[in-house]
Amino acid sequence: MVQKRLKKQLLKKKLFTKNRLVILNEDTFEEVFSLKLTLMNVFVFASIGAILIIFVTTFIIAFTPLREYIPGYTSTKLKKDATELALKSDSLEFAIKKNEAYLESIKKVLNGNLEYAKVNKDSILAISVDTLPDLQLTATEAELKLRKEVEEEEKKKIEKRK
Repeated sequence: MVQKRLKKQLLKKKLFTKNRLVILNEDTFEEVFSLKLTLMNVFVFASIGAILIIFVTTFIIAFTPLREYIPGYTSTKLKKDATELALKSDSLEFAIKKNEAYLESIKKVLNGNLEYAKVNKDSILAISVDTLPDLQLTATEAELKLRKEVEEEEKKKIEKRK
């Protein structure tokens, strides 16, 4: 126990003992610069300097085009081009589906499966457009039960606050 205290006191003494850093001119031994430091001050300034260097480096990499040279990051132009191509391909797929539906109906007419008077391009295109199925928007019993439980919990919380 006593040895631990002695070690702590010795460490504290080493950390806070003032030392002098002197820079001399080699030829004339003239003092160019001097500074009083403690080991703790040197440690603190070195830590702050390292943290600043890390933040500046992170900032430069994260917010400049320099990040494109790091493997795993893609360029913004590449992302923009990819989204534009995805939108174009979706619209082309939709156009192809419309044309295929129109051609199928023409094949039916040519084979004699449909009468000519019933074939209308607009009506065919309207049929081929994908529509959302009718959704059931009524709450189930489980949902109603959950709603009641939540309401009761909220009422209890409000009563506790009062």
